[in-house]
Amino acid sequence: MALVRCEFFSTTLQLGTSMSVLLPDEPVRGAEYPTLYLLHGLGDDDTAWTRYTAIERYVEPLRLAVVMPQVHRSFYTDEVSGGRFWTFLSEELPEVAGGYFRLSDRPADTFVAGLSMGGYGAVKWALRRPGRFAAVATLSGALDLAARQRAPRPENVEWLDRVWGGRPIAGTDDDLFALLDRGTPPPLYLACGTGDHLYAENVRFRDRCRALGYPVTVDFGPGEHEWSYWDRVVQDVLAWLPLPDRPVVAR
Repeated sequence: MALVRCEFFSTTLQLGTSMSVLLPDEPVRGAEYPTLYLLHGLGDDDTAWTRYTAIERYVEPLRLAVVMPQVHRSFYTDEVSGGRFWTFLSEELPEVAGGYFRLSDRPADTFVAGLSMGGYGAVKWALRRPGRFAAVATLSGALDLAARQRAPRPENVEWLDRVWGGRPIAGTDDDLFALLDRGTPPPLYLACGTGDHLYAENVRFRDRCRALGYPVTVDFGPGEHEWSYWDRVVQDVLAWLPLPDRPVVAR
């Protein structure tokens, strides 16, 4: 596979940014690659997945392109006093990446996943752009930001205020539980370690999905909020993805 670190100017953000891209040696179909958008967490950047996991080795036999964008600590959101990172992710990034590389834009060939903050971004993207993806996966996702904002002493209040500026998240397009009530997600893979500080909100999200009758594959087991867990579980996610010419792996 080829690993490309692509630095470019974002017209949406009005600044230079980057993405890391894994490309197969040969396309699966014609001249276009099925594509996984793989999102980083709060303290990471676009290089994190390739630095801390063996993602390149895992995707090589699948002939799958992987696009890993840089969004800093934005929570994949248009910040109240900062960058328009939601617009960058959902509109500009696929256009730019598809212009530079041979990526399929067919929903059946397109997937999104992420860890922690990236798990939130992946689910938000899939829910706010119905029909865009064939599947979505969240690993240790920060999935209930509205509850976190309502807490008497909110955790990480600094980034909450910086991104949302005190605006309530509950009931908005940044509230994943509200989005679940409005539309049907694609098949969802929900993974979280039982020792993770985000486990309780992942359980709540599972329960809401099941109550609404949405398709969800749940992977809760031993693990904490750390890279050895994500390196292991991302292999299960890749096996589960409904890749072209490969059946879905039932769990």
